[in-house]
Amino acid sequence: QLGGMRGLMSDPSGEILEIPVKASLKEGLTMFEYFISTHGARKGLADTALRTADSGYLTRRLVDVAQDVIVREDDCGTADGILVYDIRVGREIIEPITDRIIGRRCAEDVVHGKETLVKRGEEIDEDKAKEIVDAGVPTVKIRSVLTCKSKYGVCSACYGRDLATGKHVDIGTAVGIIAAQSIGEPGTQLTLRTFHTGGVATEDIITGLPRVEEIFEARKPKGEAIVAEIAGRVSFGEDKVHRTVIVTDEAALYDEKNQPPVYEIPQGTHLAVTDGQLVEPGDRLTEGSLNPHVILRFKGETALQDYLVQEVQKVYRSQGVDINDKHIEVIVRSMLRKVKITDGGATHLLPGQTVESSVFNDANEKARAEKKEIAEALPVLLGVTKASLATDSFLSAASFQETTRVLTDAAIRGKYDPLLGLKENVIIGKLIPAGTGMSRYRNLTIQPQGEDIDPDGRPLHPQFDTAYAMTADEAALIEAMAVNGGGGDTSRLASAYERNNAPPTVHYEGEYAEHESVHVAKPRTQYDQRNGISIEEL
Repeated sequence: QLGGMRGLMSDPSGEILEIPVKASLKEGLTMFEYFISTHGARKGLADTALRTADSGYLTRRLVDVAQDVIVREDDCGTADGILVYDIRVGREIIEPITDRIIGRRCAEDVVHGKETLVKRGEEIDEDKAKEIVDAGVPTVKIRSVLTCKSKYGVCSACYGRDLATGKHVDIGTAVGIIAAQSIGEPGTQLTLRTFHTGGVATEDIITGLPRVEEIFEARKPKGEAIVAEIAGRVSFGEDKVHRTVIVTDEAALYDEKNQPPVYEIPQGTHLAVTDGQLVEPGDRLTEGSLNPHVILRFKGETALQDYLVQEVQKVYRSQGVDINDKHIEVIVRSMLRKVKITDGGATHLLPGQTVESSVFNDANEKARAEKKEIAEALPVLLGVTKASLATDSFLSAASFQETTRVLTDAAIRGKYDPLLGLKENVIIGKLIPAGTGMSRYRNLTIQPQGEDIDPDGRPLHPQFDTAYAMTADEAALIEAMAVNGGGGDTSRLASAYERNNAPPTVHYEGEYAEHESVHVAKPRTQYDQRNGISIEEL
């Protein structure tokens, strides 16, 4: 803009004006060019205000969907993980594998030749990541929150390193809130960045924020690509006006009733396949964005998870914003936590019912234990707004949106709120179950280490708060009592207590030798009540 030309400008509605500004800022602008430039400057300022609000709303929805994702255990014990690799555009590596594996745990051994570079369950630090790259290992299977088997929240091993401290993540960390803020905050940054270009019509975050929103809300995208429904070979129809693509399964037998699928291609749409190309179910036939629900149907859950993470990363990367994959994974996990029952088996679940995957897994475990038929289900993808409203906690859902509907529905169903997330606990005024508010940290008893010492410098007996001390004749007296099967002069024993304030110790010989020593307790109210023992019995 300073030395070349200012280029195309956009008007306040976002349309690109057809007359470019040919002059540069060094040469100076004509009156008309200057007027067109003011359009861009106004758009920049108006956008900043509007899109900051959009970005804030996106953050709020992300926080709401992930607020109950808290690190709740050390290790869920899963053997699953996700495969990571270099992200390339053409031949250029835009995100190397090192950036994606540092701070994560291996789901299986990383082997090069006969040498094991990283063992299963080990964390990959910077040095190990360099070894993996130097050895030329193309893919690494790492633990991920996407495959974490924790019933509530996630486990420390699947999350990996806490990016705030650089150490392993602590139990009680609210990783859901951190993920939502890590994705939402750059959205605000990006919305504020339009001003720097001075309204030049470039690919600013307007393509970005709405696109991120489209992905997280799991909407049908604008300009959706047509995809193949079966595997087979591509051929083109003979009609040149109405273009069609036919996918033929070479193993299938076709007759008049059973014909291969034919896809009509709208005018002006670019094809993504060539004649004779082999395609798999879910592959694109035309250019355009893929519908996430279609990916889930044809390619499965793992492919969808990878697609969603990479699509969000693509938007932020185009703006030079670096977000760690694990934040996006936390949100995607929350979008995929429901399943739709296709067959209830011998469980209490009904076909067509949508339940949390943890409920589905519990029902199947119970059925397996009883050797009954298990239920079957398909994963369901929900947008962040829908997922927030479909949560088990009606307090959290009611505080998000559609309060009346949520509360009415909860009342009709007689719902019960387990109070697992942060919002529902804040609403009723309880400590949040994160950080030191977790029950495992609330119920700690503090125990001093080392021995207590009484004022005379003698170690105290841990149970009776009294010092070990005894004169030789007291020891003989106690021993005599023990040998005679009790009895003896208890008044002398009591006076020994008065003098020493100590439980005498008896060393057994002979048949009692396995009892190394016994402490005779000083009677005191609490001890007597607890054990119902009198000093005579002692």
